[in-house]
Amino acid sequence: MFEDEEEETNSAEGEAENEQQADEEGEEAEEREGEEEEEAKVEEEEEEFPANPLTEEMMPECISLLCKIGSGLAHAYVKLDCKGRELTNIELLQRYVHLRYVDLSNNHIKDISPLSNLTELLTLKCENNALASGELAQLPYLQYLNLNNNKISSFQGINHPLLEHLSLNFNRVKYIEGVDPSIMNRLHTLELRGNQLASTDGLHLPNLKNLFLAGNRIRQVTGLGRMESLTTLHLRDNQIETLDGFTDQMKNLQYLNMRGNGISSLRELNKLKCLPMLRAVVLSENPIAEDDEYRLEVLTVLRKVIRLDKDEYQDDEREEAEARYEQRRLEELNKEEMEEGKEEEDDATAEAAADEPVEE
Repeated sequence: MFEDEEEETNSAEGEAENEQQADEEGEEAEEREGEEEEEAKVEEEEEEFPANPLTEEMMPECISLLCKIGSGLAHAYVKLDCKGRELTNIELLQRYVHLRYVDLSNNHIKDISPLSNLTELLTLKCENNALASGELAQLPYLQYLNLNNNKISSFQGINHPLLEHLSLNFNRVKYIEGVDPSIMNRLHTLELRGNQLASTDGLHLPNLKNLFLAGNRIRQVTGLGRMESLTTLHLRDNQIETLDGFTDQMKNLQYLNMRGNGISSLRELNKLKCLPMLRAVVLSENPIAEDDEYRLEVLTVLRKVIRLDKDEYQDDEREEAEARYEQRRLEELNKEEMEEGKEEEDDATAEAAADEPVEE
């Protein structure tokens, strides 16, 4: 009888859990659908611009810098500046295969695929356009790519072997995926400010030095623990409440900006002690910054830090922090000695009890 009741209870609980899971999945699906509908609505409402393709007649005003090409016996113009011309189509450029420096910023361009033919391209600026994708054929010499202020939602098609600096600020990127570390192993600076990232997962770039993730929706630092080359990390204006996710493998991190997050406990600072090169920290506009002990506590825990927020530590602050650190160290030593003494006393008591004759 009780077994039947237990089975019914388990079955009911299982059904309840399944229903709850289904509800949660349904809510997530509805939320995703809502976001997609909202984005679609925004796109519909965005202004459509009259067709204005780049033409041969415009080129003399845009092109410059005559250089040797190939074996050095021929010459071609290698620089193009078409900023702010209200262009909507750049198909013409697929014929200009010798271009190395291209600036197409401040136009209404939706498609940059014609640039896939420009295999000698070194720098490309295409910010403030209407791009939904940054996809290009792999460009063997491209080193600098600026696609800020577009409508790009993923890294698809952005894999160039010599790329060193990639800027995707103020786009619609939600996930860091599709970045091939075997191809993008020269990338040292990645800018993703003002996107829709909820996580830092997906970055496995061994040579990345500068990472800018301010103004996203990030709640926790994850997946960055193996980035040994990282020296600068910007996570300002996110939704981070703890300092989890940092490891001793991040041995070159020197500058950490966590301004405008939700870190509320000074104890979280202990999670940064694993960073041996940390010299500058920004924690203003977090709840902990309102604590009276804020500046002193940061220096007591992170003894090698030179600057907190905008102000360098002064000698008197450093002396006070060192005294507090030493006091805590001695208290910890005394506590350990007391615990060791208690353990020895307990062991001696146990041994004495074991040696006592057993009464028959």
